[in-house]
Amino acid sequence: MEGVITSVLAGTMFKVALPSGHEVLAHISGKMRKRFIRLVVGDKVKMEMSAYDTSKARIVFRVG
Repeated sequence: MEGVITSVLAGTMFKVALPSGHEVLAHISGKMRKRFIRLVVGDKVKMEMSAYDTSKARIVFRVG
């Protein structure tokens, strides 16, 4: 699923807006943290959503 980062929170957590208008809490995957990928407000990202809790996600790729 894709979304746009709306705010940066402490501890590598982000608020991400989905195309449907919902906002989810997301954290960076381990590979992105290991490679020091920086994310800022406005970046488009690809995420993996939890099937059990749709308010949380993991960011796995920065699109642009």
